[in-house]
Amino acid sequence: MRPDRLFFPDRLLFAVALAVAACFAPETAAAAPPLKVGMELAYPPFEMTDAAGKPTGVSVRIAEALGKHLDRDVVIENIAFDGLIPALKVGKIDCIISSMTATPERAKSIAFSEPYLKTGLALLVGAKSPVKGADDLDVKGRTVAVKKGTTGHQFASSTFKQARLLVLDKEASAVLEVVQGKADAFIYDSLSVYQNHKRHPDATRAFLRPFREEAWAVGLRPADRELREKVNSFLEAFRADGGFEKLGDEFLPEEKAAFKAEGIPFYF
Repeated sequence: MRPDRLFFPDRLLFAVALAVAACFAPETAAAAPPLKVGMELAYPPFEMTDAAGKPTGVSVRIAEALGKHLDRDVVIENIAFDGLIPALKVGKIDCIISSMTATPERAKSIAFSEPYLKTGLALLVGAKSPVKGADDLDVKGRTVAVKKGTTGHQFASSTFKQARLLVLDKEASAVLEVVQGKADAFIYDSLSVYQNHKRHPDATRAFLRPFREEAWAVGLRPADRELREKVNSFLEAFRADGGFEKLGDEFLPEEKAAFKAEGIPFYF
């Protein structure tokens, strides 16, 4: 008799035993769903795309590190800045990591992690504008550009009574208004002001020292308390491990040196 026929019954019994064992084996835990992180990929070097169109930048690296900390894959959702909070509230995304300032107004509808970066509002001023600081903005006949949905927009809307407020969807559009002399100043964060001044050194002046200090944080739904605790734990560990300093050295070496030279505290 052929050897394979001699062993066939044993093989059959082994297969049956495996099938029975599978029926009574405990169910394995389902893989954690991907962490959907919302950001507007239009704010380099924090949120942007590379030459191949893939998300990259400081915030993307933070999101990826958070995913590893949580043992979850990360999906970056590119959403216009003023649409991030609505997307979070309806569950389209799990959190926001998009250079978002934690403000009392935003905290009325979403929760925030502990701050992970310090920043503030600064001014990009036209070279021929008479503006010498934030106190010179709210004057009749002057025009101030802001990006829609930002803290600069919120500040100007609640503060200015005399100046004309020019609300634009894109940072580049606001900068262009200043460069062309159509706006006296653009209110934005100090790092962006520095970068835009470098691009237009003859047409602009930069007031880098913040006239209003702010802090960025991760945006979360108020009910997601467990996730918020895990995010805070991650941020503490990431900072202690030098993660933020490494990102600053990689993405912002020139800016770090420039701020240090002027005695202005840097972001991280």
